[in-house]
Amino acid sequence: MSEIGVVAIGRNEGERLRRCLGALAKESRGLRVVYVDSGSNDGSAALATATGAEVVALDMSRPFTAARARNAGFDRLLQVEPEVKYVLFLDGDCEVAPGWVELATRTLEAHPQAAVVFGLRREKYPDRSIYNRIADIEWNIPIGRSSGEGAAQEAQSCGGDALIRVKALQAVGGYDPSVPVCEEPELCQRLRRVGWSVLRVNADMTWHDSEMLHFRQWAKRVCRTGYGCLDFTTRFGQGPDNPFRKQLHSARTWGLGFPLALVAGTALAAVFGGPILACIVAAFILAALPAQALRIALKNRQRAGSLKNALAYGLLTVAGKAIALFGQALYLRDHLAGRHARLIEYKLPTAPPTPTPEKAASHS
Repeated sequence: MSEIGVVAIGRNEGERLRRCLGALAKESRGLRVVYVDSGSNDGSAALATATGAEVVALDMSRPFTAARARNAGFDRLLQVEPEVKYVLFLDGDCEVAPGWVELATRTLEAHPQAAVVFGLRREKYPDRSIYNRIADIEWNIPIGRSSGEGAAQEAQSCGGDALIRVKALQAVGGYDPSVPVCEEPELCQRLRRVGWSVLRVNADMTWHDSEMLHFRQWAKRVCRTGYGCLDFTTRFGQGPDNPFRKQLHSARTWGLGFPLALVAGTALAAVFGGPILACIVAAFILAALPAQALRIALKNRQRAGSLKNALAYGLLTVAGKAIALFGQALYLRDHLAGRHARLIEYKLPTAPPTPTPEKAASHS
């Protein structure tokens, strides 16, 4: 464990951060933890200090990105632990699964050309809302039929939680601080282009707390995805390995192409066949929406766990196309205006943590 360090980032995570740091303490008392706080006003920095973590206050006078926070934490980690070989990056709303750090380390040791290893992220409270359930389905991406538990396969990119080889991260200059969303795919793309690989392990890695209880939160999350995917594609994703190309085209097809087809088809039918034909054509075109939702639901039924969850996933996925397209339009507006890419936040802060001496001691 002396060769492993942890960088956790967060802002107003409250009880989520308490659980994050507590899980790390249970994993091993030998882990050096650096927590990067991005302007919290809920006592998160004090909580992290009480658990024994190194705390870095990110300079909020500059545009915030998670990539900036990760780099700041990584730099501080190397200052206090210059011999560290691997760094575990965590979001402050995630709890590491028991045994994950040891398994991930063994995987990197067994694969010298691997720069990154990550596993299965799952939602901690999927039953609190349909939006949490949708997030859980999104995390639950199949790794491959032939892969047993603990098996590793090459992947294009990781998410915010991952164990990364220090020398590989140093070789490519860390995260790109200008990327507000999708900073992990951008990093992994650079790593793979210079010969490193990214591995995904079929094992539990972290439990994530989305805390999405309202439609507005879910919509902002989808909007952020559309914004970030187009930002990545515009600046870094011109090659064939762009993981967001299909996602962008799908949002444009259903968010823009579908309503245009509905208007054009109905208008032409009305001109050449009258109102009855126009209604028939409109109904036929509109039927594509539930048909697409059903197709997505059936395709993801196993991941969803039940037909009910799968149907909800299919319906919200289709409904989200227009919202993702709005995110793309928002990015185009910012890009044309020369604005720095913005961060779109969807989470609400939890209740401020109030650590007691006894609780602080239990996490140290």
